[in-house]
Amino acid sequence: MDYFINEERKERAVLVGVHTGKKNVLEDTTEETLAELARLADTAGAEVVATIMQNRPYIEASTYIGEGKIEEVKAACETLEANLIIFDDELTGSQIRNLENLTGIKVIDRSTLILDIFAARALTKEGKIQVELAQLKYMLPRLIGVGSELSRLGGGIGTRGPGETKLETDRRHIHRRIGYLEDELKDIKKHRELIRGRRRKEGIPVVALVGYTNAGKSSLLNRLTDSDVLAEDKLFATLDPTSRRLQLPDGRNILLVDTVGFIRKLPHHLVEAFKSTLEEVTLADVLLHVADSSSSELEQQMAVVEQTLKELGAWGKPIITVLNKIDIRPVQDRIPVNHAYEHCVEISAHTGQGIDKLIQLMDDVVPGKRVRLKLNIPYSEGRVLSMIHETGEVLHEEYTGEGIFIELLADPILYAKIKNYSVDSKSVL
Repeated sequence: MDYFINEERKERAVLVGVHTGKKNVLEDTTEETLAELARLADTAGAEVVATIMQNRPYIEASTYIGEGKIEEVKAACETLEANLIIFDDELTGSQIRNLENLTGIKVIDRSTLILDIFAARALTKEGKIQVELAQLKYMLPRLIGVGSELSRLGGGIGTRGPGETKLETDRRHIHRRIGYLEDELKDIKKHRELIRGRRRKEGIPVVALVGYTNAGKSSLLNRLTDSDVLAEDKLFATLDPTSRRLQLPDGRNILLVDTVGFIRKLPHHLVEAFKSTLEEVTLADVLLHVADSSSSELEQQMAVVEQTLKELGAWGKPIITVLNKIDIRPVQDRIPVNHAYEHCVEISAHTGQGIDKLIQLMDDVVPGKRVRLKLNIPYSEGRVLSMIHETGEVLHEEYTGEGIFIELLADPILYAKIKNYSVDSKSVL
């Protein structure tokens, strides 16, 4: 008897980019960006069979690459039996249509690939809404390039998300759907604001983990809080934000928030759609910028994160630079980093090396660091005693002939009110 194993065949992809040499280094196509595009394709489930880069001073308006290069790409697809071409930059609708007509192969761009990965990884209602909203806004001006339907026949990469719902391509219908999703996000935003309001009342500082995708943010969150957040060696393993509490050495509780990783050429509509989630970054008290110190592109990846933070309006906050994965690369081989960073620590989230130093650095940088005080409160100052018990953490209390001797931990606000009663004070070690 013959047995047949029905496996879904991977799409075979050819990657294409144009290096102009004139763009911002973070926006131009290079061997490194194409290598990253290959990782994105692998994350989405495609098999990369060839990579083609053209050096030319400008992007061809109608077809992105030149006529001769199109023939080279077409020949490569035929020889290697590729059924997908992925371009390293955003394409217009007319570019997609022209390229598909000339090659006879399905064409997607870097942004569509990233959106597809997000659609596959969104787990929460909020995440799914944000991805669908970003995809619809991205598709709307490009409908000319994908034919008469939002969902392509045959499925595959670039079709996950709203395409699967068989939405009508009527623009008014799509606009109505976008309006509905935006209203849904507004309701979710109100809920988030209520949660943040409760945090503020409790006085819990928020520390947001930011960084390039796959820098190890989730692994670090797991190490710091002994939790089990999904941590994979894949791009965009984390999409929906995760929060965990951590107690600092001085006894304060802080909230650590893991966020989606940043990447070169992050689609604008994706940033817009995820604003309610990325508000965790803009409203955080401190940012932990987690970077992969073993990467040969460390400086460029850090620059992408810094640029994205500026676009979000989060630049200027206290930042702790966390150089992760020091266990992977020997000290002598590490890429030199600009030591202008005010707060910087080297760690390995995998082995735990440097974690104690990081926690101590957070204790010093996070606002509201508590001070250990020894006070002598006169018996006539009952009001001060009540205030201490309400807002401080009393470690020792003793009634003496001179008054009430108290040893406590006080935040800066309480300290300012009671420091005149101090007989000794020092920061908690």
